[in-house]
Amino acid sequence: MAKPHVQVRPENQKHDGRGRPPLIELDNVRREYPAGDEVVVALKDISLTIRAGEMVAIVGASGSGKSTLMNILGCLDRPTSGSYRVLGRDTREMAPDELAALRREHFGFIFQRYHLLPDLTAAGNVETPAIYLGREPKERHRLAAGLLDRLGLKDRAGHTPNQLSGGQQQRVSIARALINGGEIILADEPTGALDTTTGEEVMKILRELNSEGSTIIIVTHDMHVAEHADRIIEILDGDIVSDTRSADSPHAPDAAIRQEADGGIAGGAESWRDRFTEAMRMAVRAMRAHKLRTFLTMLGIIIGIAAVVSVVALGEGSRQQVLSNISALGTNTIDVRPGTGYGDRRASATHTLTAADADAIAAQSYVDSVTPSVSTSATLRRGNVSASASINGVGDQYFRVRGMKLVEGALLTPQSVDTIAQQVVIDSNTRETLFPDGSDPIGQVILVGVMPAQVVGVADTTGGFGNQDSLNVYAPYTSVMRRMLGQDYLRGITVRVKDNEPMDAAATALTNLLRLRHGTEDFYLRNTDDIRQSIEQTTSTMTLLIASIAVISLIVGGIGVMNIMLVSVTERISEIGVRMAVGARQSDIMQQFLIEAVLVCMIGGAIGVALALSFGAVFPLFGSSFKLIFSVSSIVAAFACSTLIGVAFGFLPARSASRLDPIEALARE
Repeated sequence: MAKPHVQVRPENQKHDGRGRPPLIELDNVRREYPAGDEVVVALKDISLTIRAGEMVAIVGASGSGKSTLMNILGCLDRPTSGSYRVLGRDTREMAPDELAALRREHFGFIFQRYHLLPDLTAAGNVETPAIYLGREPKERHRLAAGLLDRLGLKDRAGHTPNQLSGGQQQRVSIARALINGGEIILADEPTGALDTTTGEEVMKILRELNSEGSTIIIVTHDMHVAEHADRIIEILDGDIVSDTRSADSPHAPDAAIRQEADGGIAGGAESWRDRFTEAMRMAVRAMRAHKLRTFLTMLGIIIGIAAVVSVVALGEGSRQQVLSNISALGTNTIDVRPGTGYGDRRASATHTLTAADADAIAAQSYVDSVTPSVSTSATLRRGNVSASASINGVGDQYFRVRGMKLVEGALLTPQSVDTIAQQVVIDSNTRETLFPDGSDPIGQVILVGVMPAQVVGVADTTGGFGNQDSLNVYAPYTSVMRRMLGQDYLRGITVRVKDNEPMDAAATALTNLLRLRHGTEDFYLRNTDDIRQSIEQTTSTMTLLIASIAVISLIVGGIGVMNIMLVSVTERISEIGVRMAVGARQSDIMQQFLIEAVLVCMIGGAIGVALALSFGAVFPLFGSSFKLIFSVSSIVAAFACSTLIGVAFGFLPARSASRLDPIEALARE
């Protein structure tokens, strides 16, 4: 039965009878919207006061401005002019996050289309405003369970919206509006999408909530629904044409619901943690809901990270092999060569390096060992086997200078050099060539050119520079000079510097010594440390160049992340609007989408690193002499890089989402 209503006098709208500021007060509120070249006036200088504990119905036909009025009352929209005060605070002076705090702490929304988040359960939807308020998890679980039980949905708490009927979804929406206390409930056509019976049940619930202290504001076009209220405000073409109150309208009761919800608010750090956890869950749900799109977004990051990590590992492997090869030539060695430098065409005619120079160098305090050297090529013969080989005339300290290891037998001795002995040390390749039957070469005689020589040892020469398949024979330099070449000068002297001596100082001292002995500088030095540094620098430069090219794919992948996130924001505008309506801050919305972008990049980075490690395991199977050497620092850098890409390229979409207008967002479907 309809209740008798009386006209409310304007003067009674400015106070609540207890000396406190009105709960809601509008003063000459006007709302205009641009429509092409024209301006549409939705509200025309409306003044209105609503007391705490009232149940108010705002009625009007479609286009009358009632929904615009509700959006302004709920701090979802701002008036073009005039003032709107909540508990005495003027909303014109509030920043977006302050308005969000009002929605979060004072308002609860019941939408005609429910606006439940589809990926959350009924309990999850109810708890969402409490998360943004900062309620402790146990407390909000308790409150949500109690509200759903009270509304007859205890056994449906774990169901998602698509598993609920329209009436059940509206009850979930009511529970969500009450989770933070239900001080002011704004219901937009709460029965519009429901059948008559369910609609009556919803209105009964709203009446009960009003009797317990909640201020209820209903927006409807149905007078039958409006008659449940104690006060009916009729609006037409943006103007309030009537404002009537029932004769038995009650005074504002105590806020029992709000008292029940008080307490259980987490501190700053804990509140932030809960909101972060919720944002993380939503990001994971969004990624799982679009698996293929997420994978394609990751693909650019995967390829880029895998390429960068692999290139860096390959560069490090190359560097290590180069250093190993240089070490095989001898540690801290300096080669003395005739002439003025590389490419000197007169070097072959310079015959000033002698064995006496080598003896003088060996006497220096900074020298570890010295070997003279001459070289030629000759044919080796044993029985009916013959092969071409490099003949190296060396001193007895040659093998220490070069860091070569003896496989079997003995090395050359000072006596071998002094007596011009016809002895040789052969390498493994020579042994396999001349002794294919596997016989012991030690003590056997081979023909080196025209010189018969006894094999005294076999040396391991693998790992050095040059052709690894060549044949090398090492004989006393005196024997090669006298018996094979007929010369008394050297083609070079190799000096091994003591480990604790600086190479630059040793090279300077060596230059001064030979210049003093020769009276001129008819020689040049080749420092293996210089070679090592030069090769390392070249390797590093090439690695950096290739890595830079690989980084381009990372940037392309980052742009892909940004594009996909912009698409994601567009698809989820309605969800963003709902979250803003229940009190999400701009930082909460930004955090949610930023976390999603970072997760995509981090997971892509992890897969990229795994792919690079797998490539490193398979790479040696292709027969390459190089190895990929991975470092923890490069892997950590890869993760850091993928995270930075997520932040850098996810910021713009996240910022765009956080700055959406709640009204426009809620209007999207």
